[in-house]
Amino acid sequence: MTAEQQQQLDELGFVVLPAWMSPALLEELRMQLDAVSAAEGGRAGSEFKIEPHTRRLANLVEKGEVFRRILSMPEILEYVRSVLGDDFKLSSLNARAPNPHSEWIQPLHCDGAAVADERGFWVCNVIWMLDDFTVENGAPRAIPGSHRWRKLPQEALADPMAPHPGEVLITAPAGSVAVINTHAWHGGTANRSPNPRRCLHAFYTRWDKPQQQFQRDLLSDETKRHLSPELRRLLAIDDEYNAQVTLADPGRSGFLKGIRGSVSRDNLPAVSPTP
Repeated sequence: MTAEQQQQLDELGFVVLPAWMSPALLEELRMQLDAVSAAEGGRAGSEFKIEPHTRRLANLVEKGEVFRRILSMPEILEYVRSVLGDDFKLSSLNARAPNPHSEWIQPLHCDGAAVADERGFWVCNVIWMLDDFTVENGAPRAIPGSHRWRKLPQEALADPMAPHPGEVLITAPAGSVAVINTHAWHGGTANRSPNPRRCLHAFYTRWDKPQQQFQRDLLSDETKRHLSPELRRLLAIDDEYNAQVTLADPGRSGFLKGIRGSVSRDNLPAVSPTP
């Protein structure tokens, strides 16, 4: 991680790593994601949440070796560590693709409805961009610096779905990776293009917080047998404290409930990827 990238993550709350994936990894992720999506059909995403006008997949740690492979890449975990400190775990690995020709946008939210506490930040999301993220196809908007405000947008805004004067779009070519301190206010925009906009969300949380998806119970015995020691630790498979906090207070999505509608996403400034 360069000093400039560290500064962006600290000050803006996010950093973009353009074209970070190799062409082979990008294609492998796309193929496995499409295979899982085709196999699950109408059940897709049902282990977690169903979102309007959006294709979702959940529990992807169980659904492909390539998904497990990207979770513990040390070059990416360096960025996560800079947000969460040394002790963290995977909370969930999901996929999201807003439907083409849609006006649906996400409300501004913080992942897990998380507000930084006395220990600091505790949520961080890594977005693996499997298609170009553009102004037209549903790139996420984010409010730079909002990770420091210690407020949820639904508490501070009259309408979290409306445009925000400080928002920017996070755009980048396919194969890029974005690391977001998801205490920052953010949300996906409308995919008005005719094409898919697929991505993976590798959501990490601090060691003392519950997992959004309890990996120990979600993974099959066969998958667990093939996990490396590093992945077992990152997934908190053998961590009894994680079991206690997760079962006592299951992880939540940061989305507001019952919100529907759309707003114009025209003419938002785009965030330039870090060289």
